[in-house]
Amino acid sequence: MKIQAASYWKIAVWFFISRRFVSEKGDVMDAQFTAEDFPGGLRACMEAILMVADQPQHAADLARVLGVGEQEARAALERLRSQYDEEGRGFELRHTARGWQFASRAQYEQVVSAFVTDGQTARLSQAALEALAIIAYRQPITRAQIAAIRGVNSDGVIRALIVRGLIREEGIEEESRAALLVTSALFLEKMGLSSLEQLPELAPFLPDSVGAALESGGPLDDTQL
Repeated sequence: MKIQAASYWKIAVWFFISRRFVSEKGDVMDAQFTAEDFPGGLRACMEAILMVADQPQHAADLARVLGVGEQEARAALERLRSQYDEEGRGFELRHTARGWQFASRAQYEQVVSAFVTDGQTARLSQAALEALAIIAYRQPITRAQIAAIRGVNSDGVIRALIVRGLIREEGIEEESRAALLVTSALFLEKMGLSSLEQLPELAPFLPDSVGAALESGGPLDDTQL
């Protein structure tokens, strides 16, 4: 019996949980499903995971969680990429040294930029301001670290900040191979600063719990924001 399509999110949740809970032998917990239990099978399961991933994923990681061989996973990813190319989608399944991820096609950059900026005078959202403040005070920092501090996936607001030119990627964290984010020269210009050393101290303006979370990289809950 096929599992309802609405249950795809369980695959994505399991994927990220499994990457944290690994035994001393390096074996991941046994999943309570197979990819073929879901409508669309392996390729649909991969789409579900990649859709919510905040950084590229390797075929080996997808294969391990979905209970298939790495070659089978790689072949499925290649078929997905070819399918999107043939259909002329506005997005692509991009493969780099860091792994596989969804991305807007380069030829649509003008459209995406217009949507994200929606007028340069538009104010940043509260979520974008939170992410920007975290990057400014804790840079260099990865997307995952920002999400851990905010307690929510921040990939969307980070893309918006990159398009606006306020932040940029600079280098890769050695352990996770995730891209590191830093503020840009435009950020300093907009803030009226000549260097990051001129950023005001946070302590006088924040509750102790928030300051401690920013210092430690821990999550902020709703009562702290």
